[in-house]
Amino acid sequence: MMRIAIDARIAHYTGAGIGQYAIHLAQALARLDRTNQYVLLQSRKDRRTLVDEPHVQRRSIWTPSHHRWEQEALAAEFKLFPALRRLNLDLLHSTDFIPPLRLRGFKSVITVHDLAFLRWPHFLTEESARYYGQVEAAVERADRIIAVSESTKNDLVKLLGAPRDKITVVHEAADPLYRPMTRAEALASIGSKFPLPDRFILFVSTIEPRKNIATLLLAYRRLLDSYKSDVGLVLAGATGWLADQIFEKVEQLDLQRHVTFLGRVQNGDLLYLYNLACCLAHPAHYEGFGLPPLEAMACGTPVVVSNVSSLPEVVGDAALLIDPNDDEALAVALHRILSDESLRDSLRTKGLARARTFSWERTAQETLAVYQAAWQQPGDAL
Repeated sequence: MMRIAIDARIAHYTGAGIGQYAIHLAQALARLDRTNQYVLLQSRKDRRTLVDEPHVQRRSIWTPSHHRWEQEALAAEFKLFPALRRLNLDLLHSTDFIPPLRLRGFKSVITVHDLAFLRWPHFLTEESARYYGQVEAAVERADRIIAVSESTKNDLVKLLGAPRDKITVVHEAADPLYRPMTRAEALASIGSKFPLPDRFILFVSTIEPRKNIATLLLAYRRLLDSYKSDVGLVLAGATGWLADQIFEKVEQLDLQRHVTFLGRVQNGDLLYLYNLACCLAHPAHYEGFGLPPLEAMACGTPVVVSNVSSLPEVVGDAALLIDPNDDEALAVALHRILSDESLRDSLRTKGLARARTFSWERTAQETLAVYQAAWQQPGDAL
């Protein structure tokens, strides 16, 4: 029997992406595995009970999951290690890939979601570059690495020289709440909470340059000018790094009357937005996995994505793929979906089938196998 800690501190700081990964994984493992003991590490500011099972203990951690300054990070991580030692762990899973500076006494598994900060360093602020600059040491120290896609695994090998046999690909999954709804049901549920146009293209992700919103805006401008479309563009997501240039682009293209920024949206409301949208546009330059396309497909919403990084791996043949640098191709793809009912029906059917191939139960099973491999590996992590 193992005593396993899952670092879910980041769930307090972000309700999307890695935060959701940590929560859903912990919940799925608790349902699947009643042999091992689990310790869920949560921020001391997070008062929620994320997992309510007798074999899962909650531990509040004072050290935050991200640090603003390098000196503070160093001091905080040295405070974290003694707290972990008192838990008598066999294994620590760092869901946001950065483990403590000291790892003696227990095995280390890390999840690497993407290496966008290495592929696209010009999209980083100085602070984030310092934080993510720890990735090389984290990869070297970990006993086992989980990559959320084959694309991320290949990047780990190519960019950091990580041994292939140390990396296991374990896909993420959509939240089970995402499902098809009738338009009437979605409208009744969301009410007048958001200022939504009758018909709209949806974008869901953090508002930052890496998501390639500039190309989406150019394509949308083409859609209005060349195809005389009456569809709106709705962007749901928290403001991220270097977002000002995106808001400036909206003004440069004279799209203020057509584009709606909703800010961060809760998962429950995203369910209704996906179901109300004509399609989801996700032209990101790079994704380690890309949950929004999978969530949209689970709702039966047609999807357009970039043909790069992990996105083709996630959507298979259930979406339209475009070059992320080609705004004209994106405009054409969006017009096809908006104007071709048979194409929409085909993408809906394929998308629903594709989404069903991913599940948190499967993610938990494959993650548990990684834990067991790390535990049986001889020697202590350094």
